[in-house]
Amino acid sequence: MPPIQRPISRILIANRGEIAIRILQACQELSTPLTTVAIYTENDSTHISLGRPNQAVKVPSPSSYMDIDYLIGLVKEHSINAVHPGYGFLSESAEFSRRMWSEAECLVVGPGWEVLERTGDKLKAKALAMECEVPVLKAMDRPTGSVGDVRAFAGKVGYPLMIKAVDGGGGRGIRLIKGPEMLENAVQRCIAESPSNTVFAEQAAVDGYKHIEVQILGNGRGAVRHLWERDCSVQRRFQKIVEVAPAPVSRRNVIAKVIDSAIRMARKLQYLGLGTWEYLVNVKARKFFFLEINPRLQVEHTITESITGVDIVREQLLYAQGLQESEDLRLGEWWEADKAPPSASIQLRLCAEDPTSNFALSIGKVSDVQFPTGSGVRVDSHLSRGGVVGTDFDNMMAKIIVTASTFESAVAKAKRALAETKIVGVKTNLNLLRAILDDKTFAAGNADTRWLENSLEQLVAAGERIGESIEELDSTLPALSLSGNQSSTTTGSGTAFRKGDAWTVTLEDKASQSETKAPPSHFSIERIMRNEFPEALIADVSYTAPGAQSQSYKMTIASTTSSADATASTHRRGDPNDKSHVVLPISGKLMEVLVDEGDEIQENQVIAFVKQMKMELEIRSPRAGTIKWAIELDNDTGDDVAEGVLLAELEDEIPGRKPDIRSRL
Repeated sequence: MPPIQRPISRILIANRGEIAIRILQACQELSTPLTTVAIYTENDSTHISLGRPNQAVKVPSPSSYMDIDYLIGLVKEHSINAVHPGYGFLSESAEFSRRMWSEAECLVVGPGWEVLERTGDKLKAKALAMECEVPVLKAMDRPTGSVGDVRAFAGKVGYPLMIKAVDGGGGRGIRLIKGPEMLENAVQRCIAESPSNTVFAEQAAVDGYKHIEVQILGNGRGAVRHLWERDCSVQRRFQKIVEVAPAPVSRRNVIAKVIDSAIRMARKLQYLGLGTWEYLVNVKARKFFFLEINPRLQVEHTITESITGVDIVREQLLYAQGLQESEDLRLGEWWEADKAPPSASIQLRLCAEDPTSNFALSIGKVSDVQFPTGSGVRVDSHLSRGGVVGTDFDNMMAKIIVTASTFESAVAKAKRALAETKIVGVKTNLNLLRAILDDKTFAAGNADTRWLENSLEQLVAAGERIGESIEELDSTLPALSLSGNQSSTTTGSGTAFRKGDAWTVTLEDKASQSETKAPPSHFSIERIMRNEFPEALIADVSYTAPGAQSQSYKMTIASTTSSADATASTHRRGDPNDKSHVVLPISGKLMEVLVDEGDEIQENQVIAFVKQMKMELEIRSPRAGTIKWAIELDNDTGDDVAEGVLLAELEDEIPGRKPDIRSRL
């Protein structure tokens, strides 16, 4: 049956964060605005204050975004006749789309459940590609939960292989296997990250291949058009970090053929609304292979909007209602695929993580932000007024999008935009993004899917140097308190430290009855590398002790009292120098504590589990001893805990090695 289209009056936005804001804005800008209902959780509501829905409903827990029964009840209770799922969550669920219609007569904005069933399964999508004579990589013809099945396939086609969850997404459930020694562990991990616990294997196209995706719009009756392509090759662990539109490569050799193949497949499906066709493309070899279809709005839709001037979220809402699009967006003939659009755009994903510590999740209160402004700069974020980064949701804080007349100009503009960006309260990948833009390979448009992983160590180090240079320059300028930024409602560092600031320090014994004081010491600031006081301060200082010559030091001040949220603030902070303290080495959601007071533990024994980015990690004791005190969970579903929280205290002070963190399978 064709996908259902019908008029919409009241729409539920079943998502959060920046994408919920984006959809709410599009609903308000229609010629006949829709009545909007948005949902939020107790500790995650900034999208409500920024998106301004007509009605906001507090849901019981973060899991409510995935609870089909609950959402159906909500739709019925509030007389809602459409749901926009955004991306992630239930956006690719055929069951959600079907049940919403059959049980509540509510339309889910998207291509319809029959298309979702065919495209949400990667193997079914590959079968469609072969039917349309589109090149695909050799792959298993049916999903499996068996390591043996994958090993048998590897024996036929060889290595490298890509293991993929049939229903995975967002970089989860995917592993690259370079040899047989990696196979069993990789397959088991992918199975664990698959909702259906099934995977398949396919040949891997690695060196020299770019990740190219084509944005498609269709009216559900066979009329289809493209909005050019995006280059999403800058990835870490199959998670996109930087995206570019259009792809900065020669178009005539292969890109036009890729776009044509996507259009053929979309016509075969009689595709409705927005969809993204993903490929691996080797421009030099003039080869390409179809990967998958994402039948929804994409995180990187922003750069397609920027190079086309098309509000594709608005178009998606119009198509869902079967409405006539505006004259300049009529279906049928469209831009020629072998000709480049008149501008270039780059999206940079700003995430709460620490690249210098193996990209450990960073949680806490975002006490202040400063986002870039100016011509050709767009920022999509739910944290433009501060907020909290926790463990319940994705750690993306903002999408910074720049657009210019050429790719080279867009790179220059992006560098300027990132130099203006500042985040106070959590660690981010900001410096890594700066290093990516500064790299010659990226600037030449030559980054492939393996480039970032292969260059990561050098890029992280280069990013730290770039960050220090920016902070040093900022220290010479008139101080600007981030708390004065109108985009923030919380107080950040208002302390205007400058080069040359100097202090005299005099100490006296409080318990002494004498008025005699110790001789004063002096120190002055020579250079400021980072000023996020009181959370952090890094500076070169000149220190003069009584009776001694002046010496130069690097001074680092780091707060030990910051916390992820009100709940985490009740937990004790550990002292890394105290051998009796077992200190949490990462941030995340503390899911389980395996020890209690009086327990005898061994060195390297697992004592707790922390969930970080949908993976559970083991926390091991660095030494043996008797538990004198152990942290207690405040919440049955786990507590958000920041790096540095005291996990346990031991009776015996036995030196040992640092905590060992290993993935729990």
